[in-house]
Amino acid sequence: MITHSLHLPMQASDFKQLFLPCHRKLFSVAYRLMGNVQAAEDLVQETFLKLWMQRDKMGTVDHPEAYSITVLRRLFYDKMRTGRLQEVDKDVGTLQVSSSQNISRQLEQADECQRVRQMIVSLPEPQASIMLMRDVEDRSYEEISIETGLTEVNIRSILSRARKKIREQIKAMRYDKD
Repeated sequence: MITHSLHLPMQASDFKQLFLPCHRKLFSVAYRLMGNVQAAEDLVQETFLKLWMQRDKMGTVDHPEAYSITVLRRLFYDKMRTGRLQEVDKDVGTLQVSSSQNISRQLEQADECQRVRQMIVSLPEPQASIMLMRDVEDRSYEEISIETGLTEVNIRSILSRARKKIREQIKAMRYDKD
C-alpha cells in the first residue's frame, strides 16, 4: 500500500534500500512470465526504471516487494496487449536436436504455450491477474488475497471461471487444428 505524502522526493539511497532487495523476487516472477532469462532481466530493468520515474509521486511504500511486482506485472500485460512481446518461450539453440520431427513438435509446444499465455492475458480482470499469480507465478491464495484485497473464496471462484474459459479456448484451438 502506498500512502501519498507531500515531502522531498525519494533519494537514490532510499530507493536502493527499498527496492533493490526485491530484485531476486522480481526476476523470478519475470522469468515465469517471459520464459527467457534475457527477456526477464529486461523486464526487471524496465520495472526499476518505471519505479524510479514514479519515485516523486510514490510517497511511502509499505510493501515494496508487492508494489514492485504489481508494476512488473502491469508492464508485462502492457507488452502482451500491444503485441510487442517477442516469441520468448525457447531459443532455437536450446532445443534438443535429435530429429526434425522432434524439433517440429517442440516448436509446436512452444507456440501452444505462447498462445495459452496470450489467452490468459486476454482474460478480463481480475481473472487474468489472478490466473497469472496462481498458475504462472505459483503464488499462494493467501498472497493473492493480500495483494488483491479479495477473499480466498472469491479468488478460488474467479480462478475456476478463468481456468474454465482457458480450457474451452484450448479445446476450440485443438478442434480448429484438426
